[in-house]
Amino acid sequence: MEIAIISVFIIGYLAITLEHPINVNKTASALLTAVLCWTILMVSTPLDSIVKGADFTVFAADSAHGSGTLAEMYHHFINHVLTEKLGDISQILFFLLGAMTIVELVDAHHGFRFINERITTKSVVSLMWIIGIVSFFLSAILDNLTTSIVMISIIRKLVHDKEMRLTFAGLIVIAANAGGAWTPIGDVTTTMLWIGGQITATNIITKLFVPSLVSAFIPLALLSFRYRGQVLVNQTNLLHQPTVQQHVKGDLLILILGVGALVSVPIFKTITHLPPYIGMLGGLSILWIVTERIHRKLDSAMKQHYTVTHALSKIDVSSVLFFLGILMAVASLETIDILNQFAQTLETTFGDQRIIITIIGLLSSVVDNVPLVAANMGMYSLDLFPPDSLIWEYLAYCAGTGGSILIIGSAAGVAVMGMEKIDFIWYLKNISLWALIGYLAGAATYLILV
Repeated sequence: MEIAIISVFIIGYLAITLEHPINVNKTASALLTAVLCWTILMVSTPLDSIVKGADFTVFAADSAHGSGTLAEMYHHFINHVLTEKLGDISQILFFLLGAMTIVELVDAHHGFRFINERITTKSVVSLMWIIGIVSFFLSAILDNLTTSIVMISIIRKLVHDKEMRLTFAGLIVIAANAGGAWTPIGDVTTTMLWIGGQITATNIITKLFVPSLVSAFIPLALLSFRYRGQVLVNQTNLLHQPTVQQHVKGDLLILILGVGALVSVPIFKTITHLPPYIGMLGGLSILWIVTERIHRKLDSAMKQHYTVTHALSKIDVSSVLFFLGILMAVASLETIDILNQFAQTLETTFGDQRIIITIIGLLSSVVDNVPLVAANMGMYSLDLFPPDSLIWEYLAYCAGTGGSILIIGSAAGVAVMGMEKIDFIWYLKNISLWALIGYLAGAATYLILV
């Protein structure tokens, strides 16, 4: 069973990376991979290795599930695990949908013009540094996923050349992932370690700020050489385009409420202890009510352009489904304990946790970093490695920034991939090397400073 699932995952992953050569949409490949992996799990015999795990043993021993044949209990167990995994992934999907809808709603009200108007430079290099710095620090306050969505919406207004805009998108992924790694609310893996008690907020900020800064700005500096001396062609300056910048009632209010909704999500989570997607949906609902009230006097034809319903129709649903497929496929690997077994193999092979975690960071560019971090949290105990130990700090850095090496290695990358239709191979050729250099430079910086 394990070999079959791993084989399907590898083939599916190759199909995703070769989307254009084989002329098959990556979303279809991701969804089919997930379906096949879980189908193999379900039709496998209960004598396979999964029934030897403690999870199934506890499940079967439960009086509510302990009746029936072994095969029936096994099928119930797989359905139970599938429901749990889907629940976890759905939180991310609803968070993504809420964030994308809010950004689209602000954009429909021309809210981002207040930011665009203040970016007057025509120098490509200057704009790169502005976008990189804003993405880095905004990600630390919001999170890397939301930041990427917002920044892509901004560069769409500023950069018309498709190839150049893809480069900006790649820089946003690198800067947003790096910015999210050094705060407990900027990246889901750092949040996991924070909630789990492996790190403390003040310590992780002070220890990872400089390495994260290095990992973001080294690629930015290197790419700047490629575009030195170049200027933006047909820069979209909304000040000189009155037809685009027509005044929309409530534009500033919607911008403030939209950004406020995004910023307040971690605060909402801290106060209520509810998952982030609840706060995101709450912010969306407030914006929904406000926009309905602001435009209540407009006729239906005019009003529809400023409604949440219209914003929802502009979202790239295929990118959300791609996210669902790839995460569900990875969840199947986690279910058969492959990721944990691999982590233990690394421990036996290398022994040095610094080498292991560096490799895990590289692997996070291929496999979702959440199960990788979860496997390490289970493999190393707090008794052996107390809070704020090197292993936890370094894991937060590597898992947070390593995903930038490939476009599908992070939630931010997947979102940007869908929004800008970035080809996997294009990113590999044009961005991956610089992201890898930044990752290794930041890792070396951390190891030198500790």
